[in-house]
Amino acid sequence: MHVRARSTRSTRSTLGVRGIRATVAALAAAAGVAAFAVPAAAATTAPASAEPRFLEPADLPPHPASPWYGGPVTAGQPDPLPVCVGEALPSIATHRSYWTEFDTSAQQITVVERSERRAEEFAALLRRDLAGCAKKLMQKDPDLTATGKHYGRLNVEEGAHVYGLHTASAWGSSDINLFSVGRDGTTVTIVRWSQLGTFQHAQVADFKKTTVTAVNRLY
Repeated sequence: MHVRARSTRSTRSTLGVRGIRATVAALAAAAGVAAFAVPAAAATTAPASAEPRFLEPADLPPHPASPWYGGPVTAGQPDPLPVCVGEALPSIATHRSYWTEFDTSAQQITVVERSERRAEEFAALLRRDLAGCAKKLMQKDPDLTATGKHYGRLNVEEGAHVYGLHTASAWGSSDINLFSVGRDGTTVTIVRWSQLGTFQHAQVADFKKTTVTAVNRLY
C-alpha cells in the first residue's frame, strides 16, 4: 500500500476531511475513517483521579515507517464523533486520540457505567451498532460501498469483540478500520484503528494484541 508522508501538523489539520465524507458528516463521525480527531476546545482534560488507564502510543499496531503519537486523555465525547459507535456514546465518555506521520490514526474511548449490568448492556449496544454499520452507511450514502467483518471474541476480562469495516467511495477513496469493544466490570472501552487501504492491509493480529492490552489496563 502506498501512503503519502506528511508532517504531524499537516496530518492533524487535513485528515478530518478524508474518508467517506458526506456519510461520515451525516453521522457526525468525520474522524471515524483514517482521521485524527483534535479534541474540541470545550473539552477538558480528565482529572487524574478519574482517569481510566489508556493505551500508550507504543501499544498500537506497529507502523512500518512512523512512531505513534498520543494526545491527552480528555473528558467527554470525541469531536467529531467516530463512525459506527459515535451515536451511542454518552457525555461521560473519556477519550484519547493517536496518530502517525502518515495516514494512519487510532482512538480509545472509555465509559464507566454505574453498574455491571449497564456496562454489559452498553457493550452489547456498541456491538450491534458495529455489526450493522456497513449497511447503515450505504443507506445514508448511495455513492459508498461498505463491508463489515466480525473477527471474533477475545478472552480477556469480561470479553472483547473485534470488527473490521472497509469503505470505498465513488470518487476513489478506500479506507480500512478496525474496531474493538471490551469490558472489565463496569468499564467499557472502544478502540479504533484506521488507515487508507483494504482488508488486506488490516493489521488484525496486532490490533487484537492492542485490544487485550487496552482491556487489561482499564483498572
